[in-house]
Amino acid sequence: MPIPTTARIRALHEKYAPSAEAFDLVFTHCEIVWSIAEQLMPASGVGAVDEELVRAGCLLHDIGVYRLFDDGGGLDHAKYVRHGLLGHELLAAEGFSEALCRFCSCHTGVGLTAADVLRQGLPLPPADYVPVTREERLVMYADKFHTKASPPRFLSFPAYAEQAGRFGEDKVAAFHALRAEFGEPDLGALASAHGDTCVEQS
Repeated sequence: MPIPTTARIRALHEKYAPSAEAFDLVFTHCEIVWSIAEQLMPASGVGAVDEELVRAGCLLHDIGVYRLFDDGGGLDHAKYVRHGLLGHELLAAEGFSEALCRFCSCHTGVGLTAADVLRQGLPLPPADYVPVTREERLVMYADKFHTKASPPRFLSFPAYAEQAGRFGEDKVAAFHALRAEFGEPDLGALASAHGDTCVEQS
């Protein structure tokens, strides 16, 4: 399975971003998620994850967000949960492997099941959108520590755990299991490097 270079992934973001502002929001977030994943990889053990696959997964996971911007530059928040599936479809149309496409469709929350889709009435085909490989779990977990909200900000472990609690204690337990697997990132230096963001504690 060929893994795209960072330059190719950036070019793909530039191709689909409807504006420079959208590109900056989404691609910067993807770069930050990769920086977080890099911190967490040592906890996986030597050779436990494919570093290049994780890099590509981090940089590609949110590419479907571009398909939710309207002509005025606004983001369709009501359908935002579809961004993973839209990204999966976009990458598949570009000829990417299923292994890479799944980083898009399997990173929302701490994993969406068919039961979640039906119970919450989500605008998605009922199916399991759940990470299976360690690489998929790591990308999903790293993504939880940064949000593209306005302004973008970092989230501490307790802050995201509190959010997850709105969807059930099973989601909180799943998030804690990810911490047991990968540890917690040090967000302070990353937040300092991105001066317009802060670390939300809870």
